[in-house]
Amino acid sequence: MWRKASVAALLALAVGYLYHGGPELPEQLLQYISLPGFQSSQQSQRHVERVISDAWDSLITLPVRQWSRVAVGVNACVDVVLSGVGLLQALAVDPGSGLDHEVLHSKEDLKEAFIHYMERGAAAERFFSDKVAFQRIARAAAEYPNAKLYVGGNAALIGQKLATYPDLMVLLCGPVGPKLHEMLDEQIVVPPGSLQETDEYHLILEYKAGEQWGSTRAPQANRFIFSHDVSNGEMSSLETFVTSLEEFQPDLVVLSGLHMMEGQGRQMWEERLKEAVAAISDIRKDIPIHLELASMTDKDYMNSIMQEQFMPIVSSIGLNEQELLFLSQAGGGPHAHLSTWKGVPDVGQVSDILLWILERHGRSDPSSEADLTRVHFHTLAYHVLATVDGYWGNQASAVMAGARVASSQACGVQAVDVSKVELKAPLHFHSSHSEPRESLSLDPAAPVAVWRRGNVTFHLTPVLVCKLPLRTVGLGDAISAEGLVYSELTSQQHV
Repeated sequence: MWRKASVAALLALAVGYLYHGGPELPEQLLQYISLPGFQSSQQSQRHVERVISDAWDSLITLPVRQWSRVAVGVNACVDVVLSGVGLLQALAVDPGSGLDHEVLHSKEDLKEAFIHYMERGAAAERFFSDKVAFQRIARAAAEYPNAKLYVGGNAALIGQKLATYPDLMVLLCGPVGPKLHEMLDEQIVVPPGSLQETDEYHLILEYKAGEQWGSTRAPQANRFIFSHDVSNGEMSSLETFVTSLEEFQPDLVVLSGLHMMEGQGRQMWEERLKEAVAAISDIRKDIPIHLELASMTDKDYMNSIMQEQFMPIVSSIGLNEQELLFLSQAGGGPHAHLSTWKGVPDVGQVSDILLWILERHGRSDPSSEADLTRVHFHTLAYHVLATVDGYWGNQASAVMAGARVASSQACGVQAVDVSKVELKAPLHFHSSHSEPRESLSLDPAAPVAVWRRGNVTFHLTPVLVCKLPLRTVGLGDAISAEGLVYSELTSQQHV
């Protein structure tokens, strides 16, 4: 009897501590704890998840000034989504040990790279160099039972998400073949110069949390993407994209697809990056540009993007935990010694790298000529928006909206279903990995932690992680798109 009473008391204390010392617990929660049938921490946890979900719904508000016309480019394709283990078994490949490859040349390379990332539960994207071999694998993928075709490519996925807002007109530039054109939302405008006779196909090999192949076991659900995509690899639609802007007159530009050039070789990407920077520089200075990053492995290429190339001329970037750490490794930033994140990325370490990006490559110094003032970071358990003070508004809503769409879209539902999600974010953390640092807590009833470092403000919100995700592809694009919809640019930008 005393054990049950002790457990109940401890749980009540734990939940009280969760709300970090508020004079009164929410009435609903007090009623819940006092119920005779209060039996398990699992029920209590689900209640906390309900509190977070309800708080999102009540606190997330659209900005006063919203975007009306958004131009998105330049990578687009058709995604073939299927079981990664299933496809490799259909290709008569035996399980073995993992090994990363910057470029895939054979199905053996494919197997090793897939295993390398599956055992880490990490997302990755690679170029498959052999066109004939890729076509054979693509045919096997298309014929695999339950393989599904979707709109693919970061630009097309961001465009699709933006098009769910009826008052928002979206221009999409990229290699759009007949199948993709048929699948796009009717609200999306595709300029004639972007239409082509054949589609580009990307193969998305998914795996579930706990899925096993040989001795490899996935710690969490994720996906491995590969393609032989020359149109997107050369960013062939970029010039069409930039010339289309004059007629379309967007108030926001979203750019993606830089990672596709990495597999084309140094000589090609060096030349193409210069051409791309020249083209992007022609965009009117009063139009903000958001750059969506994706998986890369060449540090020289990443440095070219960061320093003399793209980073200084964009206003905002979106990236995940692998991309954030690789960016720091490539540029010699904070925590570059880490080979990979161990579990949920440490908030203090993430905060250090985000601050470094805005100080080194952004406009945290008012005398800097760089335009970068916003970084939207997303990982499985939580999201952080870091912004230079005075340039962006409504960022608490923006970061919560991104987390909410991650929770619902992964589970394939319109609204968050608390029975299908779980909280994995740390509720107590630090603003930095080193001293001086601030000790911070998350309040589920007001689930945004805010802190400042110099003239950079950070907004963090937890993600309610889908327990059995139906589809992981495109989550980052949906998160960034939603975050942008709820973001407001102040008049200071581009002054």
